[in-house]
Order: sequence, then structure tokens, then C-alpha cells
Amino acid sequence: MGATENIWTAMDIAPSVAIHDSIPHHPLSVDTALSFPVMSHRVIDVCKKLFRKWEKLDDSRFSVETVSGGITNLLLKVSVKEGNGDNVAVTVRLYGPNTEYVIDRKRELQAIKYLSAAGFGAKLLGVFGNGMVQSFINARTLNPADMKKSKLAAEIAKQLRRFHHVEIPGSKEPQLWVDIFKFFEKASSLRFEAPDMQRRYETISFKEVHEEVTQLKELTDRLNAPVVFSHNDLLSGNLMLDDEHDNLYFIDFEYGSYSYRGYDIGNHFNEYAGYECDYSLYPSKDEQFHFFRHYLKPEKPYEVPEKDLKALYIETNTFMLASHLYWALWALIQAKMSAIDFDYLGYFFLRYNQYKKEKQMCVSLAQSHLSV
Repeated sequence: MGATENIWTAMDIAPSVAIHDSIPHHPLSVDTALSFPVMSHRVIDVCKKLFRKWEKLDDSRFSVETVSGGITNLLLKVSVKEGNGDNVAVTVRLYGPNTEYVIDRKRELQAIKYLSAAGFGAKLLGVFGNGMVQSFINARTLNPADMKKSKLAAEIAKQLRRFHHVEIPGSKEPQLWVDIFKFFEKASSLRFEAPDMQRRYETISFKEVHEEVTQLKELTDRLNAPVVFSHNDLLSGNLMLDDEHDNLYFIDFEYGSYSYRGYDIGNHFNEYAGYECDYSLYPSKDEQFHFFRHYLKPEKPYEVPEKDLKALYIETNTFMLASHLYWALWALIQAKMSAIDFDYLGYFFLRYNQYKKEKQMCVSLAQSHLSV
């Protein structure tokens, strides 16, 4: 699988992205399978090679700690006591093994500068073989329960509206269905060495999955949803809150692309369920309307016409189905390629089964709306 594909690394991309000419880059990589002490020394070495002012500092002036370990990346905080006595910190993001199969790193690096200039995420400071160094955001990562809080939901909605107005140079063609069909092609031709995984994989009807993807694409095309630059992975782990100053941050734009407004919102709502996929936590209609009001008219949220709320409700909950298909197929590829200890194959079934459970109601709503 992928033997003839171009597999981009951060270092393949950085020199070719003109907007990052001033960003230091180095080909050194860090093996995420190393023990933490050994990996920490490797990370320090990367930082020294990227930033000349640190290259002669003794390793004892550096400390490395884990910020979070998601299911595709490892985030580390590197603290440094500089020669002048100043204490500074940066974030080092290590890409998970083989994530190039599901993430377009070239697209990510092209977008970061423009998103950063618009006030989103951390500043890109350096790029290395399998990761990047960014400014450190002194804030806590949210958990799924936080996103249901009324005040935070309103702030996320306001910021997402602003995010959707950022202009990223290049093609504005929506990538959602392009990515989903690419995922399908890869996911439907896997073979697992472990017999039990292969048996579970063989229970999947890819003919059925392809029909579902095709039919849902045809339905969503009829909605004429606005195309915007989308985060596409706005889960709690990609939201940070500075409680002291009440500042909210969007981070990690690796899945970012031009896509459909309803998809970005619907995918965010699916993330209320967390990795455990507890969809009883999916926002109610009233909770969604609260979000929509602050998204559509941040300054006067209670002046949003009812018809606009209903239209966005249908758009969002139709594209919410696409979110299940996207991450279900993504999970199959990860089950084969990732070295991270996570039940990706089980995650496929959780997401695909939820899609089937929600499909009838959401499709009926969309069809009724389109028939008016």
C-alpha cells in the first residue's frame, strides 16, 4: 500500500513553501518509540540544531515534559534556561509514525502562517524531520465536558466563525469528499498480519460503505453549503483555555483544508462524545441553536432569524454523518499503519455503527428541507 505514492516529510515540504523561508529547518528526526529519557536528549539536540542561540548551551539547561499524547501526535514542552538567565519554553510536536498516509503536511505548513497571523494557534518556530517547534501556549487543554458549557460553547462558535473567514492562498476547492474517497481506496485494500484483526476487518462490507459515501455526497451537494477554510478536527484536545485571562485557543491544524461549513460544525459536535464515543453527550437541538446564534451573529446572537437556525441545523446534522464516515475510514488506515496503542479497528465500528444509527433521521430532515 502506498509504494508508488509521494510520502512527504516535514523536511521535504519546508524548503518548498515560500512563506516559511525564514523558518529554520533541519532534517533530524526523533523516533517516538525511544524511551522517554533517550527521546528527550534527541529532542534537545533538535532544538539546538534549529536555534543557534541554544547550540552551545549544556543539556542541563533544558528540561522536557509531556504535554499530551494524542492518537496521532506527541506534544512536548521544552523549557530552556538561556545564557542570560531567561527561562523560555517551546512546544515540540512529534508526528506519529506513518501519519503522512492520512495527513497532508504540505497543506498544513502552507496554512499555519496565515492562521497564526489571524491570531489562531501557536507561532511556527522551526521544522524538523518528523515534527515542528511552536511557541508555547500557557493554557490547559479542554475536555469534552467543557465544550458543553454555555459560555465556552458561545466562545468556540465566535472563534470558529472568525476562523472560517481566514483566507488561505491556493485552491479553494473543498477537500472533504476528495479525502474520504482517498481514505476509502486505502482502507478497502488492507491486510492485517494478526489473524483476529484480519477476521474483524473481513466483516466489513466495503460495497455497502462505498454506497453510503456516494449517496451522502450526493445529498450534501444539494445543500449548497458554504465552503470555508475549516479546522476539521476541533475536538477538546485541540482547544486550550487560559483560565486566568479567559482566552481560548484553537491549535493543531494538520487536518485543516477548504471544506464545508456544516462539516466543521458537525464534526465538532461529534467530538462532544470523546474518544469513548458516548453519543448521549451529542448536543441537543437547544444547545446547537445556542452555538448557531453565536456563530451566525456574534454581536447580536438573539436576533438570528429562526429560519437561519433551522437551515444551519439541517446542514450541520447532515454533514455530521460525513464526519462519522471520514473518521471511520481514517481509523482503518491507522489500524494498519500506526504504532500507537489504540484500538483503531474498534473505533471504525463505533463510528460506522453510529453513522447507521443516525442516518435515517438526519437524511429525512435534509430531504424534507430540500423538497420545500
